[in-house]
Amino acid sequence: MFRLQQSILTTVALPAALALIMFGLGLSLTWQDFANVASRPKAVVIALVAQVLILPAICFGLVVLFDLEPLLAVGMMLLAASPGGTTANLYSHLFGGDVALNVTLTAVNSVLAVFTLPLVVNLSISHFVEGGDELGLQADKVIQVFALVLIPVVIGMLVRRWRESFADRADKPVRIASALVLAAVIIGAIIQERERLLDHLASVGAVAVLFSALSLTIGYWLPRLFRVERRQAIASGMEIGIHNSTLAITIALSPSLLNNSTMAVPPAVYGVLMFATTLIFGYLVRGWSRSEPASTDRE
Repeated sequence: MFRLQQSILTTVALPAALALIMFGLGLSLTWQDFANVASRPKAVVIALVAQVLILPAICFGLVVLFDLEPLLAVGMMLLAASPGGTTANLYSHLFGGDVALNVTLTAVNSVLAVFTLPLVVNLSISHFVEGGDELGLQADKVIQVFALVLIPVVIGMLVRRWRESFADRADKPVRIASALVLAAVIIGAIIQERERLLDHLASVGAVAVLFSALSLTIGYWLPRLFRVERRQAIASGMEIGIHNSTLAITIALSPSLLNNSTMAVPPAVYGVLMFATTLIFGYLVRGWSRSEPASTDRE
């Protein structure tokens, strides 16, 4: 069984990296981003239904189909319940998506995840892990998830509201710093437990790749089915298809939350493999866009 030894990397650096990432996200958000939900209701509602209901159901089907061991199955469900993030905004920009919609979806998803993520995790533990009540996210731990996800975002938003010029200057350095800290944490963890991680790569890798591909595909084609315009569908595909593996890993490893390194394996494997599936999806979307007639429907 995969066991990351607790160290300063997993107990201090990883939560710090997540806090920095969420703070950076907050620097790019304004209160208007939440108000913008009303300006594009169809695209937002479809994306949220896919994120909150459809993807956890698909992930559940995959882990049952591949008969993952219980703790790995919970780790995949934890990943499925995690919201998107700033990486989705970057890919959306690269492949012609509506980045403003990404920002709106990220803002709303970050709030919803505080409630939906513990629910999905607790239901998954009840289903997959016999006698796993002590592993769940009870009320006190939900408060800690709230602190991990929302408090840094709100601080970043307040900084933008009160010191917009500083927020503009800090945005890029914060992104670079958070990426460097996160890379150090992940590389350190992989080096420390590389042999055991490789043991699970075959079983988890197939599920992670399939889940990534299905998330991206559903995120794009479900809105198109309901005649959401192409740029917004691309944004939805990236937002729904790119899950916040950093958040999932932090919740799995944190001694005060799940404190289970086996659950961190699926989001760790996904976090590496999803870059390839997302790039392939992005180039496919470009091809689909060229082959489709121009759409005039707007939100």
